[in-house]
Amino acid sequence: MAEWVWEAKSRTGEVRKGVMEAENADAVQNRLRQQQLNPVKVKKKGRKLAIPGFGSGVTEKELVVFTRQFATMIDAGLPLVQCLEILSSQGENPGFSAVLKEVKASVEGGGTFSEALGKHPKIFDSLFVNLVAAGELGGILDTILNRLAVYIEKRVKLKRQVKSAMVYPVAVFCVAILVVAVMLTWVIPAFRGMFAEFGGEDQLPAPTKFVIAISDGFVTNLPFIIIGTIAVVSAFRYSFRIPKGKRFWHKLLLAAPVIGPVMQKIAVARFTRTLGTLLGSGVPILDAMDIVARASGNVIVEQAINQTAEKIREGRTMSEPLMETKVFPPMVVQMIAVGEQTGALDTMLNKIADFYEEEVDVAVSSLTSLLEPLMMVVIGGVVGGILIAMYMPIFEIAGKVQQE
Repeated sequence: MAEWVWEAKSRTGEVRKGVMEAENADAVQNRLRQQQLNPVKVKKKGRKLAIPGFGSGVTEKELVVFTRQFATMIDAGLPLVQCLEILSSQGENPGFSAVLKEVKASVEGGGTFSEALGKHPKIFDSLFVNLVAAGELGGILDTILNRLAVYIEKRVKLKRQVKSAMVYPVAVFCVAILVVAVMLTWVIPAFRGMFAEFGGEDQLPAPTKFVIAISDGFVTNLPFIIIGTIAVVSAFRYSFRIPKGKRFWHKLLLAAPVIGPVMQKIAVARFTRTLGTLLGSGVPILDAMDIVARASGNVIVEQAINQTAEKIREGRTMSEPLMETKVFPPMVVQMIAVGEQTGALDTMLNKIADFYEEEVDVAVSSLTSLLEPLMMVVIGGVVGGILIAMYMPIFEIAGKVQQE
């Protein structure tokens, strides 16, 4: 079905506008008349030219602010359309304001709020839409929106912890590569020219000859090294796009000696937080499991959740199939089993999420404290080794001069 932009008048003469999905213009007009509106103009909605990354991106912080403000307005008794009008007019992000206006038009056209949000999946994911739908059905939209805001805030905090742990090592690694490349390209050839003036390369120590050979090879094959690096990076990125490659890397991450336990804790925290929020908001467990699987961020974890969902369809509990997947720690499975037995699964899942989010914080801090000295030793060894190899002939020449 196509989208139609309509304009109509009410019985009191008020002009109303909106967007409606229908097969043709006649269907739009008939539906407007059923709503006691007199159609004035109906035309097919044209597609807008979107420029990726220009004024259309919505950050998670903006989404949290929108969700909290919307919940406050709904709790205060403001009509849904008026809330959307206020939020779209006061937004600082023009792209987000445009989206909210489209959501408002869809609601005015007769659609539900969750259906209107579902038309913008890049901003409002399936979890957001399903929770809003549950809130509409249960008449607790303000409560659901507050839960959503808390969930997004905790998700942002978890991402920030992981990113902050990776920024320093990656930055140091990039600087080290740049320093070594500069030394191989300019510094070592300058030393080589100086050594040639003092009697050639035949008399140089073996470490110096080795470093000079590496420098020669690096400078000579620099175009091929650049092309090869680009090819390796492209192949690595491509491997993440194909199912087999993504599965291989995700499995490797979970099994890695140091980073594997951290990745497992992150997966558990994300799984329990998302599922707990969905179940606590009234979303059916099978629908919740499907959403959680797609939001897991890891193919191995997603497969484990889908297998568990299939067993739940067959009438089994959640804890037993989760244990069989061997992806989640036994403590997590046992706590979920207790939650099922006591009828407070959503509360138990949120407690597990709180615990594992703290565990992620501790694990990330420990990993960072381990990586920092390790990287400094490796980088210092490489750069120091190059410098020592270059200064060895100078020390020998200085010793000969003193003897003379």
